[in-house]
Amino acid sequence: MARVTVEDCIDKVENRFELVLLASHRARLISSGSPLTIDRDRDKNPVVALREIADETIAPDDLKEQLIHSMQKYVEVDEPEAEAVPMLSNTAAAAPAGSDNDADVQFDRMSEEDLLRGLEGLVPPSSSADDDDRE
Repeated sequence: MARVTVEDCIDKVENRFELVLLASHRARLISSGSPLTIDRDRDKNPVVALREIADETIAPDDLKEQLIHSMQKYVEVDEPEAEAVPMLSNTAAAAPAGSDNDADVQFDRMSEEDLLRGLEGLVPPSSSADDDDRE
């Protein structure tokens, strides 16, 4: 790379390895059609990227954020946790909307064994209409 350009950039980005990463990312952006912030002057994309960093027309922090974002494969989305919904008892359903029945609320709790026993007792829906069509 152009030695003079690298030396101009080193006071903007102190770590030379980080400078190489940022300049190469910016050079790829330029190759993909990103608009230039300085005149090209017959320079290749890596030199243009370094000159942009040296002239502070592109913020190194912005480039760093773009680089990190471009490398992410999974973006974690914060979703609200599911809350336990209380069962409505007959007294709670009959109570007026404004009454305070928090003490009467019951939660339906089931052990894993009870759940498995209940699932074993389920019968799959019959497809008698489909069976009649096949015969």
